[in-house]
Amino acid sequence: MSSQYLNISDRLSESARLVPHQRAVVFPEGRDTAGRVSYTQLTFAQLDAEATRIARGLIKLGARPGSRLAMFVPPSLESIALTFGVFRSGAVCTLIDPGMGRQNVFGCLDQCAPQGFIAIPIVQMVRWLKSRRYPDAKLNIVVGPQKNRVGCTSYQNLLQLGDDESIKIPLTKSTDPAAIIFTSGSTGPPKGVLYEHGMFDAQVDLIRDRFGIAPGEVDLPGFPLFALFNIAMQVTTVIPDMDPTRPANVDPVKILEAIRNQNVTQAFGSPALWNTVGRYCDEHNIRLPTLKRILSAGAPVPNHVLQRMLRALPEEADIFTPYGATECLPVAAIGGRQVLCETAGQTAAGAGTCVGTVFDGMQVKIIEIGFDPIADINGTTECPPGEIGEIIVKGPVATREYFQRPDGTALAKISDGDTFWHRMGDTGYFDEAGRLWFCGRKAHMVFTPTERLFSVRCEAIFNQHERIYRTALVGLGERGQQTPAIVAEPEAGQFPESAAAQQTLKNELLALGQASELTRSVQTVILHRSLPVDTRHNVKINREKLAIWAADQV
Repeated sequence: MSSQYLNISDRLSESARLVPHQRAVVFPEGRDTAGRVSYTQLTFAQLDAEATRIARGLIKLGARPGSRLAMFVPPSLESIALTFGVFRSGAVCTLIDPGMGRQNVFGCLDQCAPQGFIAIPIVQMVRWLKSRRYPDAKLNIVVGPQKNRVGCTSYQNLLQLGDDESIKIPLTKSTDPAAIIFTSGSTGPPKGVLYEHGMFDAQVDLIRDRFGIAPGEVDLPGFPLFALFNIAMQVTTVIPDMDPTRPANVDPVKILEAIRNQNVTQAFGSPALWNTVGRYCDEHNIRLPTLKRILSAGAPVPNHVLQRMLRALPEEADIFTPYGATECLPVAAIGGRQVLCETAGQTAAGAGTCVGTVFDGMQVKIIEIGFDPIADINGTTECPPGEIGEIIVKGPVATREYFQRPDGTALAKISDGDTFWHRMGDTGYFDEAGRLWFCGRKAHMVFTPTERLFSVRCEAIFNQHERIYRTALVGLGERGQQTPAIVAEPEAGQFPESAAAQQTLKNELLALGQASELTRSVQTVILHRSLPVDTRHNVKINREKLAIWAADQV
C-alpha cells in the first residue's frame, strides 16, 4: 500500500500478521459452578478477520467513507471488533460516553447527526422512538438479544453480509476522519473532537515508546478507548468486569482477580479507580507482582493514591500519570516514584502538580493567559520559566477541529504557518529543569480585585488536612470582583454532624489557609458531603456547578 494511504485498522492487520495466534481480547463471560471466572477470547487473526467482515457488511448496507456511525456497545469482544470494522470501512466511529447523562448524550447526537447507530437493544429502541429526531440514521446494527429489531440488522447478519469477498475495502488517508470523540463536559457542554487516522497512529507510537510497552504484554484498560492502542501494539487486552462510566464504584476484588488470573503487566484507569483499588490493597496487604506499570489520567493523581499503589507494586514498577486532553493526548508524563521523591513537597506547598517532561515529537509553550481567540502565534507572548501562563501544544496528536463547532475551533486553535497550536485550556509553567507543572483549568481561575488564584495551587494547601478528602476553589461573584471560597469534602465517614464540630473543622481549614501566602485571601470555607464530579473519570470536580451551590450557601 502506498505510504500516502493509512487506516488505523492497518495496525490490527499488522498485529495479526506478526502474532496471529496471540490472544488479542479476553472478556469475562461469567462464572462457573465453582465461582471461577469464565473467559472468552479472540486471537489477533480472529479479530482481524471479524473486523474485515464487519467492514464489508457495513459497506454492503450502505456505509461510505465519512458516514457517521454512533456506537453504544459496552466493552466486549464485539465492541472492539466493531470499532476496527468501522475504521476499516472508512466510516467515522462516533463515540459518546453514556455516563455523561441523558441530556448531554442527546446533545452530542444532535451535534453529529449520525447516519446510523451500532448499539444494544435499548438504545436502538430509543432511536426508533425518536426517529424524527435522527432522520438520517438509516444504517442500524443491533448488538445483543433482539426480540424486536426495530429496523435493525443483527450483528450476526452483519457478519454474514461481510462474507462476500467481492466487496472492496476503501483506501483512506492519514488526514481522513476516523472518529468523533466527545469531551467529558466538565467545563461546559461536551464537544465532538474530530480524530484523523494519522492522529491515532501517532498516539500508538508515542505511548509505546515513552513507556516501553512491549509486544506480548497484557493490559487491563479501565478506559475502553485504551484497548485500541493495545491492539496496535500486539498487547493483549483483558476487559475488566466494571462499569467504565462509574470508575469510582469499581469492585476492587474483581479488578485484582483479573490481574492475577491473566498475569496482567499493565493497567490503565482514572485516579478514582486507583483510589478505590489502592485503599483495598492497603487494607488487605495485597501485592501485585505481575504489574510493570500503571497508567492513570483524567485529572491530577493525589499523592495518597500514588503511595498506596506503589506499595502494592514491585520495586521496579511504577505508576505513571500522562497529561493531555481529549483534543491532544499524550503531552507529558511523570512517574509516581519521581513525584513522591522530588515534587510532592512542592505540590503540597502550592506549586501546582508536576506533570513531567514533554513527549518526544510534541512541543509545548506557556503563553500569557487570554480568553479571546488568537489568530496567529505571532500574536502571543511566551512566558519565561517559573511564570504561570496558558499551556499550548503542537504535534502529531493535536486534533485540528471540533466537529461542526467553528466557534470552538477558533477559540482553541492558533495558526502557525502550515501548522497550528492547540490551547489546552489549562494554566501552568515550566520549571528550570524543563518539567511542566499544571496549576488548574483556565476556567477555574478566581479573579479578585487584587489577585488571580489558581485552583490546583490553592486546593493543595487545604488538602493537607488529615480529615479532608478533597477541596475545590470557587469564585463568588463576577470575574474581577470575585470572593474566593473553599468547598471541602471530608473523608468518608468523617463529616461533622453538629454545628460546633463543623465550625471547628472550618476554623482548622482557615488556619491552614492563613499559613500560606497563596491562600490568605480565602476567608470562606464551606463543607460538602460529596463534591460533584465528571461522569467519565469520576474525579474532575464540576466547579461551575459547585460555585452556584456555594453562592446559595453563603
